[in-house]
Amino acid sequence: MPKPSPKFIPALKFAWLTPLYDSIMHLTMRELTIKRRLVEQMSVERGHRVLDLGCGTATLTIMIKKTYPEAEVVGLDIDPRILEIARSKIADAGVDIKLDEGSAVELPYPDGYFDRVVSSLFIHHLAHEDKIRAFEEIFRVLKPGGEFHVADFGKPHNAVMWLVSLLMRWFEEVSDNIKGLLPEMFRQAGFEQIEETARYTTIFGTVSLYKMRKPE
Repeated sequence: MPKPSPKFIPALKFAWLTPLYDSIMHLTMRELTIKRRLVEQMSVERGHRVLDLGCGTATLTIMIKKTYPEAEVVGLDIDPRILEIARSKIADAGVDIKLDEGSAVELPYPDGYFDRVVSSLFIHHLAHEDKIRAFEEIFRVLKPGGEFHVADFGKPHNAVMWLVSLLMRWFEEVSDNIKGLLPEMFRQAGFEQIEETARYTTIFGTVSLYKMRKPE
């Protein structure tokens, strides 16, 4: 009997918006500014394996490969429709990137496989229990000394962002982020040297950048 497809929230909540994802992100989320900073802080070295978790249309995945061409870059997403867009963009960019379809709560990779895992505006799509499972899985697939880099909604950092958060709190999946719970959740998964490296103001709220490592 075939295994049922896992349920997931499309990148923009509704599947019919998926083809518009890149345009909406560019207009509303300071996407390129945030992702350039994220790529820079990853400090990927020659021969590293990098996983872009929840890669979406592969904007970040392609940026990583172009910035660090001697790294092995893999993108994973659960949404087959968005992966179709990603494959087309990768082909147009002329870069060598492997794309996999799979779930963050059950990563299809062996223990200690990656040197870096990165996630941009994906974690807030996960329910609380799935965040916990995903962080444990990320910890598992990282090599000792490997790093996890994140850009996602965080605790409001000024009065305007606090007002925006009053609306965003109605979405259950993002509440952990807005309450500032992510760093402690990272810590409980086993990560150390957890640091919030930057904050950005967007029309949907504060986006925070984090970096952390798996102990040696």
